Amino acid sequence: MKNIPLCKPAIDEEEIAAAVEVLKSGWIAHGQKNHEFENQFSRFLAVNHAVSMNSCTSALYLAIKALNIKGEIIVPSFTFVASVNAIILAGAKPVFADIEENTRNISPERIVEAVTDSTEAIMVVHYAGLPADMPAIIRIAKKYHLRIIEDSAECLGGSYNGVKAGSYDTGCFSFFPTKNITTGEGGILTTNEEQIAARVRIMCAHGIDSTTYRREKEKQPWLRIASQYGYNFRMSNLLAAIGVEQMKKIDKLNAQRQELADRYLANLSHIPSVQPQFVPEDFVNSWQMFTILVPHHFRDELLVYLRSRGVGASVHFDPPVHEQKLYQNIKQGSTLEVTRKVSKSIITLPIFPGLTLGETDYVCELIDQFKGLG
Repeated sequence: MKNIPLCKPAIDEEEIAAAVEVLKSGWIAHGQKNHEFENQFSRFLAVNHAVSMNSCTSALYLAIKALNIKGEIIVPSFTFVASVNAIILAGAKPVFADIEENTRNISPERIVEAVTDSTEAIMVVHYAGLPADMPAIIRIAKKYHLRIIEDSAECLGGSYNGVKAGSYDTGCFSFFPTKNITTGEGGILTTNEEQIAARVRIMCAHGIDSTTYRREKEKQPWLRIASQYGYNFRMSNLLAAIGVEQMKKIDKLNAQRQELADRYLANLSHIPSVQPQFVPEDFVNSWQMFTILVPHHFRDELLVYLRSRGVGASVHFDPPVHEQKLYQNIKQGSTLEVTRKVSKSIITLPIFPGLTLGETDYVCELIDQFKGLG
């Protein structure tokens, strides 16, 4: 029996050597590699600023704080709880809006339904590597004078008409091991606004205006003065060094994901009851996940069938946030019928750069053989 995990990070000798180099240097905390990583990232996204930190959740939280948002933020319920947790913990109010079935992304029409006089922002969650309908969302944001926070945890390299996700307003990325690049744990915030980047850098490091690394180049490096209350959300020099090596490979890693996704799409195209994620014209999916919809009454049985045959299939996301007890009192700005349907029908199949085309074929053969899907 094969053993095909859901995902596996693409860590090679370059990342190992970079980590060893930092360990030997003695500068393990936030340092020069952070600046190098941030510069690579801002160039890749064509944005002015990137601020590395310990997680995408921290980036989402600091985005809300830096933008001084205290009112309502429209967000899909079809997301990981981190999106909603960041809103609540930052002192704002989440309002759930429904998604589109074919893209799995937040619906612009449902966003409009959710807008009230208290709405201050839209948190767009780019699902599984596919950017949401940003042209439509930007029009809505301009009409109602709203900020956009892009939860791009799953969308490094995804784009619309050449413009990458995370570059439209304030972007937030994750480097968890399942993502397109990894630092083990980690995140980054992107923005074109110098004022927002400056606020985030200060809040990220205890409210102190300069980092330890930068203070070492000053006349009195021992002075540490906080200008505001802050947090310790910093990424270490060690993890940033891994990120530097990963960013050197991002185009290659994403190309490998695209090749695997193309193989899945070709192999599954003849099964009418299997619905892969739809990629609209002029959109590029970075395929952080490869998901399919199947009839809901077969979903769990198919998952067990695949896993019993060595395929690490999973679900992202069921239950959706609004169906979890802790979040059931959160305001719903639209009906969530599509969210309910998709969450009960979705399956995530293995996809990562080390996956072979033969292993992809094996997964598809199992799906093809499963009773009820033909």
